[in-house]
Amino acid sequence: MSTQTSGLAIETAGLVKTFGETRAVDGVDLAVPAGTVYGVLGPNGAGKTTTVKMLATLLRPDGGEAHVFGHDVVREADEVRGRVSLTGQYASVDEDLTGTENLVLLGRLLGHGKKAARERGAQLLEAFGLTEAAGKQVKHYSGGMRRRIDIAASILNTPDLLFLDEPTAGLDPRSRNQVWDIVRAVVAQGTTVLLTTQYLDEADQLASRIAVIDKGRVIAEGTKGELKASVGAGSVHLRLRDADQRPEAERVLRDLLAAEVQLEPDPVALTALLGAAASDTAADRAARALAELSRAGITVDNFSLGQPSLDEVFLALTGHDTGHDTKDEVAA
Repeated sequence: MSTQTSGLAIETAGLVKTFGETRAVDGVDLAVPAGTVYGVLGPNGAGKTTTVKMLATLLRPDGGEAHVFGHDVVREADEVRGRVSLTGQYASVDEDLTGTENLVLLGRLLGHGKKAARERGAQLLEAFGLTEAAGKQVKHYSGGMRRRIDIAASILNTPDLLFLDEPTAGLDPRSRNQVWDIVRAVVAQGTTVLLTTQYLDEADQLASRIAVIDKGRVIAEGTKGELKASVGAGSVHLRLRDADQRPEAERVLRDLLAAEVQLEPDPVALTALLGAAASDTAADRAARALAELSRAGITVDNFSLGQPSLDEVFLALTGHDTGHDTKDEVAA
């Protein structure tokens, strides 16, 4: 396996990690193109963090192999560490230091002179919108500001590969959007990003390719379009006027469309996933379904036809959503 000539930043084959009797990572195969955002999507406990720790040389694999830019993560760990940076789920900066002090300290540890460390720190604080907070202790930063300073610390020396392990966990929508903008800017400078997330919209927004991982295994991989196409030609979303009619609407859709029907949390809403069919289009089948619902006396207040969402893809692949409460990862 050689990623130096293949254009891949990461390549793994049969990667395994066990903790006692728990098989946290169970034969993961990945091929991550250089210069892209690659999403690893899955719920808590799926094996995402354990996989990242092995790739970053923080954990030794129990089986399989992994290469980062052609370097074996076990035999050539020093070479790997020289090309990667990791931002975990929790801020790694010192909360008692100011933003400037954190970046200068880390810059000096990375080999920058005092002046160069201050200049690089100021540059990153400005780029990440933290100049006004530069003199404040990090413990007084908001959650979004902490994530930004943490990512800034990770790219004091621009890495070839940046691991972002659930970088927006617990953030409000505005802060998440700010972090997304930072990720896009980092990739635009040539860095490869491996992003682990349980937020489907985050993977949809950022990643050019996505690996769906569940219970330590990759269960699907591809572009967003490929993953969405894998579960059907489209999805029909309905809102009914009367919640009591939803069981009958579910039966009509399932029988007429031969489709999987999902009942939404909203008691008047349901979604039918349309499989591929050679004889007619998704729009044709949706029109027939509306006509049949009308004949059955079921009133539809709102209707839409679209490509399946990543939420629907994940549910179809795993049988549960990414909020599924699984056992926490031993190494998380």
